[in-house]
Amino acid sequence: MKRRTFFLGTTGAAGALVVGWALMPPRQRLTTSVPLPVAAGQAALNGWVKIGADDTVLVAMPKSEMGQGTHTGLAMVLADELDADWARVRVEPSPIDAIYFNQATVVDALPFHPDDLGGLKRVAGWLTAKTMREIGLMVTGGSSSVKDLWLPMRQAGASARAMLCTAAAQAWGVPVGEVVVADGVISHASGRKARLGEFAAAAAGLPVPAGPMLKTPAQFKLIGRPQPRLEAAAKGRGRAVFGMDVLPPGLLYASIRMCPTLGGRVAGVEAQDAQVLPGVKRVLAVPGFNGGTAGVAVVADTPWHALKALEQVKVTWDEAVPAAGFSSKQAMDRLSETLDHDEGFAFYKTGDVAGALNGAARTLTAEYRAPWLAHATLEPQNCTVQTKDGKATVWAPTQVPDLARRAAAKALGIASDKVDVQVQLLGGGFGRRLDVDFIAQAAFIAQAGDGAPVQTFWTRAEDTAHDFYRPAAVSRFKAGLDTAGKLVAWHNVSAGQAITPQIIGRLFGLPGAGPDKTTSEGAFDQAYEWPNARIGHVAVDLPMPIGYWRSVGHSHQAFFKESFVDEVAAAAGQDAVAFRADLLQKHPRHLQVLRRVAALSGWGQPLPPAPGGGKRALGVALHQSFGSIVGQVAEVSLAADKTLRVHRVCCVVDCGTPVNPNLIRQQMESAIVFGLSAALYGRITAENGRVQQSNFHDYPVLRIDACPVIETEILASTEHPEGVGEPGTPPIAPAVANAFFALTGQRLRSLPLQPT
Repeated sequence: MKRRTFFLGTTGAAGALVVGWALMPPRQRLTTSVPLPVAAGQAALNGWVKIGADDTVLVAMPKSEMGQGTHTGLAMVLADELDADWARVRVEPSPIDAIYFNQATVVDALPFHPDDLGGLKRVAGWLTAKTMREIGLMVTGGSSSVKDLWLPMRQAGASARAMLCTAAAQAWGVPVGEVVVADGVISHASGRKARLGEFAAAAAGLPVPAGPMLKTPAQFKLIGRPQPRLEAAAKGRGRAVFGMDVLPPGLLYASIRMCPTLGGRVAGVEAQDAQVLPGVKRVLAVPGFNGGTAGVAVVADTPWHALKALEQVKVTWDEAVPAAGFSSKQAMDRLSETLDHDEGFAFYKTGDVAGALNGAARTLTAEYRAPWLAHATLEPQNCTVQTKDGKATVWAPTQVPDLARRAAAKALGIASDKVDVQVQLLGGGFGRRLDVDFIAQAAFIAQAGDGAPVQTFWTRAEDTAHDFYRPAAVSRFKAGLDTAGKLVAWHNVSAGQAITPQIIGRLFGLPGAGPDKTTSEGAFDQAYEWPNARIGHVAVDLPMPIGYWRSVGHSHQAFFKESFVDEVAAAAGQDAVAFRADLLQKHPRHLQVLRRVAALSGWGQPLPPAPGGGKRALGVALHQSFGSIVGQVAEVSLAADKTLRVHRVCCVVDCGTPVNPNLIRQQMESAIVFGLSAALYGRITAENGRVQQSNFHDYPVLRIDACPVIETEILASTEHPEGVGEPGTPPIAPAVANAFFALTGQRLRSLPLQPT
C-alpha cells in the first residue's frame, strides 16, 4: 500500500510538473547562457548584438548564409529596431546556445492544414516551440530564418535601444522618455547628441528589458526597403570565404573515393603505388558516417597530388549491402504498384469522397511521376579539420553547426565541448548541408594530419554519386465533375519514401515514428476548397538514401496537384485561372496572388510568335509553401527539334511583411531557375545500387542562354513574414507543363518534362 501510494503520489507530482511546465510561457530568447565574447572596445547588450566604441554594430548570427541573403535580412530587422546606422552594421557567427535554436521549422513540420485553427494545433505548436527552446537545434532550413527570428531580432534591437537611451538619460540627467535614437545617433531636445559607441559600455551594465516597446510597421526605416547584401562586395571582389577557401597554416588536402555502391564498405586497400608519389602523406580507409558510404582517402600537400595519388590506389569493395540490387526503374514501378492496393495515411479528409465520385457525372483519373534528384550545389562537399591536444577546430559550410560539432566529436572520440565549429559561407545548400556525413568523414581523416589541418574535398563525381537525394514519388488522382462542370470530388494518394525517419536515424540513431508531413506536403495542405476530398500518402521503404531538397515534398507534389487541377479545368471546359478562382472563394490572399499573376502575364491576351515563327502558350500554377503564396505563369514554345523553351516567367508572391524586396526577388529568381533545372533536365537513376550520373554533362542545370525573363511582383503586407528561399520552386514545373498542354494538347505527367 505504501509503495502504491508513493508511486501514485510521485506520478501525480510529475504530471503536475509537466502540466505546469506546459502552461508556463517559453523561456526568453534575448540573453545567452554565457555572455557573448567581446573584443577590446566592444560591449554586448544582449545575446544578439554588440556595439563597438567605433559605433560598429555586430549582430550575432546563428543562421548560415548560402546565397539566400539571410544575414542581410536578419541584420536589417535588428538594426531597424535599434535605429542603427546601416552602414556600420556587420554580422559575425554566434556561439552555440539555446536561444538560437530554430523553433519555427519544427513547428511548421507538424502535420496540420494551414486552415486548421483548432485548439489541438495551437497546443501542439506551443509545446513544440517550448521544447525546441530547450533541446532544439541551430538549423538554417525550411525557409524559416526570418520567420523564426523576426520577434527575437526585433526584441534584441529594441531592448538595446532602450538600454542606450537609459544610459544617456542617466548621464545627461534628463527623463529617459525624452531621449531618442535615429541613424546611430542618440539625442535629446536640449541639443545633446552622442554616438551609440559612446554609451555602449554603460548600457551593457543595465538590466535587459524583458518586453521592450517595438515599432509599428509605419515606423520601419529599413524593413520593407531594398538594401544591398552585406557580403555582396566581398563576393564581387573574390574575397568572400567559402568552405574551400579556408587556408590555415600548414594545410593538407584529402581526396576521397567512396564505394560506387551506395552504403558499400572497404574490403581491402593496396596503397603502395600511391604512397610513394610526391606529396603523399597518408592513404587510409574511411568508414561511412551518418548514413554515408565508406571509401578511401589520400592525404597530400596539394589537391592535385591527392587526386592523382588516389587514382593509383587499388580498392576491393564489399558491396553486399541493401542497395546492391537497387534499380530506380524497378523502384518506380513498385511505387506505382503499391497504389493499386494501398490508400496510405490520410493527411486530409472532408465530406464523402467515395459517394461524390459514385454520383459524379464524369470522372477523371491520372498518374504522375517524379524522379530522384541530386542537390548539385556548385560548391561540392568539403570540410577542414585540425585536431590538436585533444581538441578540434572544424571549418565547415554547414546548415547545422551544433550537429556538425556532435558529429565531429563522435568521429574523433572526444567531447563536443572540445570541438570549435566555425561556419563558413556555403556555396549552395538546398538542404544537402543539413546532413553531417562529410563533416564526420573529414574529422576522421584529419587524424592523419598529425596536428596539421586537413581539408577533405569531394569531386563533382563523388558529390553527385553520394548525395542524399530528393525522393522519387508516384501520385494518383481521381476527380469527379457534376453536369455543370463543377468539381464535386478530389481523391489523391501518392507513394514514395519518407525523409524524416531516415534523417532521424542517421543524425540521432533513433527510429522515426508517425506520419512524415514532408511526404504529402504540397498535396494536403493547400487552400483549394475541395467539396469532398481525401488526400493520403503511402510511405515505401527503399534503400536509396534521401534527404531534404529545396522545397522538399512541395517540389514534386505541386507538380502533381497543379497539373491535375489543370487537367480537371480543361475537362470541365473552363479557363484554368477561373477554375482555380472558383475553388478559392474563402481565401482572399490566394485569390489576390492568382489574379495579380494572371494580369501581370497578360493572361488571355494574344502572344507574339516565338523565334522561328512558332506558337507560344501560357500555363499557370498557384502554390502555398513555407507560409508563402506564390503564383507563376510560364510562357513556352516548342522548337522544330522538340526542344521545350521557356521564354518568360511571371511570379507574384505574398510572403507577409517583405523585409528586403531585393532579397525576395533574388530568391524567387533563384528558385525558378533551380526548379526549371529539375523540371527540364533533372533525373537521378541507379542500377545495382550505383548512381549513373556523375557531373553536369549528364545531370544538367539550366544554362544562361536558356534562362527565361523573370518578372517578380511582391504583394504588400503587414502579416508576419514567411518563407522566401523555397516557395518559388514548386510552381514552376506545373506552370511549364500546363503551358505545354495549352500549346500542344499533350499532357506531360512525368518529370523531367520531355516532349515526344
